[in-house]
Amino acid sequence: MNKITKELKDFLEKDKFSPSEWEGRGVNPSSHERCLQMAGLINDCCKRLIEHAQRNETAKVFKRELRDSLNMFKKARYDTEEKEFIGDYFIELSRIVDVAFEDDLNKWLYGSYLQGIKKIASLFRGAVNVVETLSQDCTRCGARLETFITKRRDGIPDYAFDIVKCKACGELNMLDKGPGVHSLRFGEYELVEQLLKTEYTEEQARIRMEQIRYFRK
Repeated sequence: MNKITKELKDFLEKDKFSPSEWEGRGVNPSSHERCLQMAGLINDCCKRLIEHAQRNETAKVFKRELRDSLNMFKKARYDTEEKEFIGDYFIELSRIVDVAFEDDLNKWLYGSYLQGIKKIASLFRGAVNVVETLSQDCTRCGARLETFITKRRDGIPDYAFDIVKCKACGELNMLDKGPGVHSLRFGEYELVEQLLKTEYTEEQARIRMEQIRYFRK
C-alpha cells in the first residue's frame, strides 16, 4: 500500500460532521440527514481517489476527481458554515494527493477569484481573525489552554460546559466559554465531551469529568 492510499483510507475512517467537529468550529450542527449526505459525498470522492492512487494515476487525474466531486455539491443548498466545512475536507484531500486545488475551491466557495482570494488563503494557512482569547491553565501541567474567539454575536446563550484534554499532558479540564460566542478555534487542547447546561450544573459537570477521567484511563 502506498503512502497516499494509506492516508486516504485513514481519512475515509474519520467521523466527519460529528457534533464534536461542529463544536470545534464554534457553530451549531446541521441536521443529521444533512450531515450524512455531506459525509457520503465526501467519502465517495475519497473512495474514487483511493482507486486512482492504487493505479498510480497522475496529479491531473486526482485534480479532475476533486473538481468533479466538489461540483456534486450544489452549493445553493448549503449555508456558509456548511460550505466552508466541506471546503476544509477538500483541502485535506487535496493535500493528501498533493494537488494544488486553491483556485477551484475558491471559485466554488466564493464565485470570484479576486473576491475570495483572501478568504481561501486564510483557510489554507489556518489563519483566523481573533477578536478575543479566553485562557486558563491546565490543572496538571500549567500549560495555557486558549480558546480563540473569531466572532461574537449578541443573543447566543451560554449553553454548555466543555470537557477538554490538554495536548501537553493529557489531563482533563473543564472550560466555560460564556455567552455570545458565534465562532471559535481551539488552542492546545482537544474537545472530549460537551455537557449542556440545561442538563448539568457546574458541580454535576465536574462529577462527569471525574467519571470520564476514571473510565478512560
